[in-house]
Amino acid sequence: MLRLLGSDDYEVGTRIKGFSSRTLFTLAVGAVGFLLLGFVIGWFAKSTGHSRATPETPSMRKAFWDEMKAENIKQYLHNFSRVPHLAGTEENFLLAKQIQAQWKEYGLDKVDLAPYDILLSYPNEAEPNYISIIDEHGIELFNTSLREPDPPGYENITNVVPPYNAYSAPGTPEGEPVYVNYGRIEDFHYLQRALNISVQGKIVIARYGKIFRGNKVKNAEDAGAIGIILYSDPADYCAPGVPPYPDGWNLPGGGAQRGNVLNLNGAGDPLTPGYPAKEYAYRSAVKDGVGLPKIPVHPIGYSDAEMLLKNLGGTPAPNNTWKGGLNISYNIGPGYSGSHAKQKVRMRIQTYNEIRRVYNVIGTIKGAVEPDRYVILGGHRDSWVFGGIDPQSGAAVVNEIVRSAGKLKNTGWRPRRTMIFASWDAEEFGLLGSTEWAEENVKILEKRAVAYINADSSVEGNYTLRVDCTPLLYQLVYRLTKEISSPDEGFEGKSLYESWHLKDNWTEYKDSPRINKLGSGNDFEVFFQRLGIASGRTRYTKNRKEGRYSGYPVYHSVYETAEIVDTFYDPVYKNHLAVAKVRGGLVYELADAVVLPFDVRDYADAIKSYTDIIVNITKKTPLQMEAYNVSFDPLFSAVDNLTRTATQFNERLKNLDVTNPITVRSVNDQLMFLERAFIDPLGLPGRRFYRHVIFAPSSHNKYAGESFPGIYDALFDIASKEDQASAWDEVKKQISVAAFTVQAAAQTLEETS
Repeated sequence: MLRLLGSDDYEVGTRIKGFSSRTLFTLAVGAVGFLLLGFVIGWFAKSTGHSRATPETPSMRKAFWDEMKAENIKQYLHNFSRVPHLAGTEENFLLAKQIQAQWKEYGLDKVDLAPYDILLSYPNEAEPNYISIIDEHGIELFNTSLREPDPPGYENITNVVPPYNAYSAPGTPEGEPVYVNYGRIEDFHYLQRALNISVQGKIVIARYGKIFRGNKVKNAEDAGAIGIILYSDPADYCAPGVPPYPDGWNLPGGGAQRGNVLNLNGAGDPLTPGYPAKEYAYRSAVKDGVGLPKIPVHPIGYSDAEMLLKNLGGTPAPNNTWKGGLNISYNIGPGYSGSHAKQKVRMRIQTYNEIRRVYNVIGTIKGAVEPDRYVILGGHRDSWVFGGIDPQSGAAVVNEIVRSAGKLKNTGWRPRRTMIFASWDAEEFGLLGSTEWAEENVKILEKRAVAYINADSSVEGNYTLRVDCTPLLYQLVYRLTKEISSPDEGFEGKSLYESWHLKDNWTEYKDSPRINKLGSGNDFEVFFQRLGIASGRTRYTKNRKEGRYSGYPVYHSVYETAEIVDTFYDPVYKNHLAVAKVRGGLVYELADAVVLPFDVRDYADAIKSYTDIIVNITKKTPLQMEAYNVSFDPLFSAVDNLTRTATQFNERLKNLDVTNPITVRSVNDQLMFLERAFIDPLGLPGRRFYRHVIFAPSSHNKYAGESFPGIYDALFDIASKEDQASAWDEVKKQISVAAFTVQAAAQTLEETS
């Protein structure tokens, strides 16, 4: 051993003679330990694919991808959509147990059920919901359908819940009908300001589309309506030239969209906002529940809607934006005309709320090096009826990703970080299963969660990829899609990135495929908007340049079957497989890369572009900006600082010693916590559970993402506000909050001493 010390052997040996045998033994053990530590670090860097010279991770990821099979996804989807799986029912609990057993069989380290007792909502079987046209004596002249006609092959399936809007207030209001277009704020403003039509004491009829249904209900409530009827207009839910299901993928006239009408703003279970709905939880009285509507709400098909709308009197529809695809005049009302003038509309709604138990399935593969860092893949399994698209096309993909990860793990591989897989319950009732789990584990997630990847519907069309994510993930998404083969016809031999770029290159972000802001309406909400955990979602979508119809036509109806997927959306499940590879690739890279694959420069660039958008809004009011001394200079300065520190941080990464575990951990913490730095602990004004200062769901449409939401909301319709000084003071306050937050985020990227 002394010969290995080199040319100074004799001198060192002479010195060693003066030491005791115990000291010599200690030195020898320490030297061996040091050498072993260096060997292990070097071996790990190489084996996990992060040696700068010879990265091997792509080959392991390729094995992960190659294990995924389209046929397996198809089998899972068919299995999951054979019967309804409404949250809070025995069928959905049995599916949870089935998935738990499958994930254990696939080799996950641990698979548990996480139960919560939450407020759910159901129609009354003994007193079904319906809408009537009544005469002056209250006699029913026409009643809407109690259920949808069965799709072929599903005639004998039981427990199909009829169309209803969960959490509707019960009641039997009677009144004159008023057509309110999409029920947006601007639609109600137009009625009141331009046409002098009040909906006070009236029953309004709104078509689905453009905004979240709960926002429509809140707008109707605020305008004084006593009830609201929702329907799917052919202009929004029937693509031109396509027959209705089963001959095509359009919505039949008897089809109706179910859905909740809560306005939770991220609160979770309405009775336990901010805290998990466990047995020990304090629960508010139902009358005090968060986001519960105060008026009856009910969805109907467009065949029934035509009967309610065709004899409306009053003002004609103002323009084509108010006219749908029915063969009627689209008069606004209020009330009926001619011989129908004495007729009114009556709603009979007996929907009730009840606390029931729901179950998330939570599976884990423990990380080999950083087991206290979590990468989460989650999607829900509860469905309004069969859920062939929403959610089972997503749940099937999750199952195949889990199976592939388990197969890799069984060969001896483990990810660097812990992978967590989740099958959420009660998503359709307001993202409740995921929110309650996050609330229960909030302290752990705030400290340990690296990222959350959402996995709801894998297909809502068959045209191209759609991605919504934090700017931190842009480059990883682009890199992965360049390595995945495009499933699109005419793009054989080309990458998914190439087909996506060609088909969806509308972007305000460089010359790349469009990536959307995260809004809400899905289970990423609590992770991203409340906790500041980097998040993303992907799926195949329609051609948004041509497809006028909303979402996909049979959304939340009984016609969401496996057969509609097989026949019209993805016959050989190649799009599902491409989505599985994108979602799975994101999870793999985030869990296994030595240095987290986040790009902070993209965040700085995105924030700069969002600042420009907000400033452009204020160009319509330059005199007010000057009069009330409103300036964006502090925000500009903070954005410049973030841009500079992001660039410097990225330069330091180029020289990072990936064999030094302390340095790597420090840098990864800076990357992981950048998203957290944009969280305001006080939340947005009036929406305390939405705490992300850069991104939030629009306050007027929770499906849409909004940038700098505090500033945007303060500016919204500001010219109509009575107290202009107070309104502009709120703008100044929100600019200050944004400037502070961006500056604080910049500081988190500075070099640590």
